[in-house]
Amino acid sequence: MGDLGRVPFFQDAGIDFALFAPRLHWRRFVTGEVLIDYEEKSTDVYFLVAGEVRVLVRTQAGREIILDDMRAGQFFGELAAIDGVGRSANVAALTQGEVCVVPAHVFRDIVLSSPVVTERLLRLLAQRVRELNARLTEHAILDLRHRLYAELLRLSVPRNGHPGELVISPPPYHHVLAARIGCRREQVTREFTTLSRDGIVERTRGALVLRQPEVLRDRVSNAMREVG
Repeated sequence: MGDLGRVPFFQDAGIDFALFAPRLHWRRFVTGEVLIDYEEKSTDVYFLVAGEVRVLVRTQAGREIILDDMRAGQFFGELAAIDGVGRSANVAALTQGEVCVVPAHVFRDIVLSSPVVTERLLRLLAQRVRELNARLTEHAILDLRHRLYAELLRLSVPRNGHPGELVISPPPYHHVLAARIGCRREQVTREFTTLSRDGIVERTRGALVLRQPEVLRDRVSNAMREVG
């Protein structure tokens, strides 16, 4: 059994988790396991202690739309815990791992017991709404090329020791990027061929390097202005 107080979301929040421990459930999962199914009526919150999961929506035709990938330290399921409505997405395991399952009423008790955690939750929800708005705007007005640029920038972080460059590690598969921006894998592959040829991106061992992220930012900004 782990200690929920070590999860980044709860660190330095002044919560005595010994009071809540008897009401928490720790469980392991295997690769490919579905932890949450779309529209199911469960309301537990899952804190990811180890492993990786994917948040996605599957259409009736079998198409997958990837919303996010999550790693240890993150959590999911909080919306149903707050409003009691059916799940808004599927969550499937990309690797084996472990979660701490927190019943909805316990999650609310924990959050409301600490103003620090309440503030963190409000900020997190605001951040997710802003990210969702950005993606909806991109899907509505940008072509697939510029949606790809925006997604690469969103997934990347600064590259250590290389000022001005960004990196995505591990490098995303083309079919995953296609599912994130709503197109076919072949279209993503064609765009990467052009980006690599122009020296804007480079695939290295274990990473995708954005050599000229400012070029991608400028292209996205210009495309937004042209549509506006």
